[in-house]
Amino acid sequence: MKKIAVMTSGGDCPGMNAAIRSVVRTGIANDIEVYGIRQGYKGLIEGNIDVLTSREVSNTIQRGGTFLQSARCMEFKTEAGQKQGIEELEKRGIEGLIVIGGDGSLTGAKILHEKYGIKIIGMPGSIDNDIFGTNTSIGVDTALNNIAHAVDMINETASSHDRTFLIEVMGRNCGYLALMSAIACGAEAVMVPEIEYNLEKIIDKIKVRYEEGKSRSIVIVAEGAGSAIDFGKAFQLIGGFDTRITVLGHLQRGGSPTVFDRILATRMGAAAVNGLVEGRTGVMTALNGRDIGYVDLDYVLSNKRPLDTKLLEIAEDLSL
Repeated sequence: MKKIAVMTSGGDCPGMNAAIRSVVRTGIANDIEVYGIRQGYKGLIEGNIDVLTSREVSNTIQRGGTFLQSARCMEFKTEAGQKQGIEELEKRGIEGLIVIGGDGSLTGAKILHEKYGIKIIGMPGSIDNDIFGTNTSIGVDTALNNIAHAVDMINETASSHDRTFLIEVMGRNCGYLALMSAIACGAEAVMVPEIEYNLEKIIDKIKVRYEEGKSRSIVIVAEGAGSAIDFGKAFQLIGGFDTRITVLGHLQRGGSPTVFDRILATRMGAAAVNGLVEGRTGVMTALNGRDIGYVDLDYVLSNKRPLDTKLLEIAEDLSL
């Protein structure tokens, strides 16, 4: 294998640049020419592809986002779009492709592998940590640290004014970020889409805290569980206590990646290149314990990552 390409697709996340850097430099170390596809599948179809050198990925490991950029592409869902993308790869003699992204991006990789025989390896990049088959995805640790920093600051002002704060975090239909940040930040309650919650019970719990003289309460809401703004109205109406809403939004996905994410992305990037060299295809790099291995894309995309109910029990026990 002499030529491979790398792309980032779907939502950006901290650590993607570290992954690209690792792919490029591991490829060069194996005498492989590495191409960068800009703007994901959209760039693949449009031929927005050029060679990446070691110099171009210099000083990128600490940068958030993705310098290759990302974009949604409805055209790639069509057979004509897929064939155009393959034509662009063949035109340049590219023999293998590495796709960094979430479920949607990996689904595209699976199509290219199964339908067209492209040699391909995926890498899990999603702050939601909703990708099955890996302990954690690139970007998750940084997002959690961003959330914890924001909640810690909110905690201080909440205590100063005897307020309850409802803080909405990302995660789509996965409550991982909400649950883990609730434990890490000492929240009084957490609302996740996987588990049915009782809003009145949560409000009653907050009332008891105020009656006991406690100065503030924090409730973490996963976006997939509902709108913090709507919940806030119910808190004001039923609870009768001072409530404020904070939607953290895209700041969770920004900023410099943590050391953990830099190393995870670097290890996965090297494993992706080495996997292609070894003849692997149709797989995703995955963290299993301390080791980086490979999981079939079909297995990854055919399963849903469950929420750890034991962690929910811990969150509930510690919120007294």
